[in-house]
Order: sequence, then structure tokens, then C-alpha cells
Amino acid sequence: MTVAGPDPAPPRARFNPFSAEFRRDPYPMYRDLRAVRPVHRTLGMWVLTRYTDVKAVLHDRSFSAGLIPQLVSEQADRLGQPEVGRIARLGRKSLVFTDNPDHARLRGLVNRVFTAAAVAELRPVAEAASTRLLEHAADAGGMDLIRDFAAPLPIAVLCEWMALPDELRAQVGPWTHDIRFLLEPGLMKAADFARVREVVEDFATALTELVAQRREHPGGDLISRLLTARTSGGDTLTEEELVFVCIMCFVAGNETTKSLIGNGTLALLRHPDQAALLRDDPTMVKAAVAEALRYDCPLQLTKRLATRDVLLGDQLIHAGEQVLVCLGAANRDPAMYERPDEFDLTRDASAHLAFGHGMHGCLGGQLAELVTGVAFGHLAGLRLEPLTDDFDWQDHSFIVRGLKRLPVTVRREP
Repeated sequence: MTVAGPDPAPPRARFNPFSAEFRRDPYPMYRDLRAVRPVHRTLGMWVLTRYTDVKAVLHDRSFSAGLIPQLVSEQADRLGQPEVGRIARLGRKSLVFTDNPDHARLRGLVNRVFTAAAVAELRPVAEAASTRLLEHAADAGGMDLIRDFAAPLPIAVLCEWMALPDELRAQVGPWTHDIRFLLEPGLMKAADFARVREVVEDFATALTELVAQRREHPGGDLISRLLTARTSGGDTLTEEELVFVCIMCFVAGNETTKSLIGNGTLALLRHPDQAALLRDDPTMVKAAVAEALRYDCPLQLTKRLATRDVLLGDQLIHAGEQVLVCLGAANRDPAMYERPDEFDLTRDASAHLAFGHGMHGCLGGQLAELVTGVAFGHLAGLRLEPLTDDFDWQDHSFIVRGLKRLPVTVRREP
């Protein structure tokens, strides 16, 4: 008689963000990791995929967000680029990369301008830009939804909020695309580093001149409002801090909002029953944006640096170790959401972590929601048909998930 041996151990799920499969669909990998290796060390860092662990790290201020400036400096040394110029100061003085007390000071000042009321004032701007872009697409009978709509829409809104002159508006898109390398410094080659350094200098110089003009002739635009932001103790933003806030509005907000519009539209095209809910009831647009953020969030991954020993699950993370928090995995955790792999506008998705959590929660989250909501509302009034079912996902970033293109036919509803 043959005696059966023990069941074989389940295969060890491996985190590999470089694979073509991960680019096409990261969620099966996340699902496997949550099941067998929710907290594990690989590629020189700890990888977290459970909602509770991800939220805990984002909430814990002992996990530093200042890792990027350090990685930029290390990459500069590896590339033989000792002169980093204004890049170093941009890293040290940007809300995205700072810890307290610098972060609390900067956030306290900027929050006086980035209010719900100020964002709401931008709705007519977003409506007008969306209408203009989609009327052109409808007249042409089609468009690449990414290139012709999702990409220019958030830039148009930010440019209008800052009241940028036309010649500068034409530069913002290309400059922002180049500077995005700062969010993933390990991807930079020597030529990339030189280009980023040059663009940061050009962008900062142009904005510095604009700040001087607004100081003399203030208006109701974002730059003028940032100039008047003041704490009860009289503290204000320095000129360079204000310039960096404006640059990072584009760098942190444009690519992610573009991808959110694209990812959400693709989800609606793939789930016509959910698209019908939105078309029949425009008040569901807020739910559609929240579910798009949960279901296929544009910022999939972000890093933190442990500054003390912390126990997560049964793993001890030591001070000085890097932690990769998988926002996309957390948002599909079945411990948090029933049927997490289904796109469902009727669920409450408001607790998603697409905008992060805690003190580094996305400053521009409300603006991204407004612009995307306007986009979804306008798209719901059109008949869109994808021209392909073989979707090409961008490969210039490992942390942002978004489509390279989404060709569609466009017809007006009768």
C-alpha cells in the first residue's frame, strides 16, 4: 500500500514589477502575494500587499517619505553627475518628499489655498475644457482618448488655475513628462538626469519670473493666492518654495489624473452595465470616480523608509530598510472589499488608498476627483466604441499604471 506524502507546499509567489504580465494586469500577482507572502523581502525592500499593512505604514509617521531625495543623490553619484542643481532643493522642499517639521509647515501654508471651495471654483474651467476636447472628437468621429482627452484635460485646468501665459502652457506638458523621472530616480540614465536638471532649471526660472509679476499685479489665480498664504505667526512660503509647489502640482497630478481618466473609462467600456448606471443617473458620477480609484488606481506603488524597527504581521522591519506599499493591491484586498475584482459603482469605495493616507495624503486629490468626474459625466453622454481589445500599457514608469493609448470611435447620443 502506498502512503500518500504531505501535500506539496504552495508555490512561492514572486513580486516582479518588470514582467509584461504585471504591466498588463498586476492584480493576479497581488492576489497571490496577499495569500502566501503578504509581507516579504525582495529586490532589496519589503513589499506589502494587504490593506491593513499598507494603511498602517502610510499612517505611521516614523516611516519617512524622504527616500526619493536620497535615491536621486545616489543615482547622481552612480551616473557621475555630481552637479544636481536645483533638483536637490526641489526634493528637500517639496511636500511629496518631506517629513515633519518641514512637511507640517509647508502643508499648513498650502492648505490655506488648496481648499474645497477653491477647487469647486474650477468646475466651469474643467467643463469648458472637456466640452471643447470632446466636441472636436465627435466632429472627427473618433480620438485617442489618452492623447486627445485624458492628457490635455488636467493640464488645461492647472494652467488656467495658475493663469499661465500661452507660451508657457505649450511647454508644461513636455516638461512635466521629463521631470516625472524624479519620482523613480533609479530609471534615470545619464542623459535623462541631464535633461531633468535642465528642465527643472527652465521650469523654475519661468515660474520665478511669473511669481515676480504676480507679486506686482496679483489676481485670483493659484500663484497669487499662494503669495498671500500666511500662518497666524506670519510665516509665508519662500519664492522658491512657491515655485516648487507649482512644479509638483504638474508632476504629481498630471500623469496620475490622465491615467485615472483612462483607466476608469476603460473599466466603464468593459462593464457596459455599470456605464449604463452612470448614463441613466448622472448623480452616480462621484461613485464612479471612487470605484475607478479603487478598482485600477493610477499610482500603484509608493516607497517609504523605516526609521525604527517595526513588526508587521510576523516580519520585523528594521530601521533603515525600504518598504514598498502596493496601493493597487490594498484596494483589491478581499478583507476590505467584497468581490474586490468586480467593478461595481454601487459599492462604497470611499476608503480606497489611491490617494495615500495620513499626512502625505494627496494634496490634489479633490482636484483629480473633480476633473475626472467632469470627464466621466461628459463621456457618459457619448457613444464610445474601442477600436481594439489589445490594450497597450505605458512602460515609462513602474509606479504609475496607465494606458499608452485608447483609440475609440465617438458618436453623439441621439
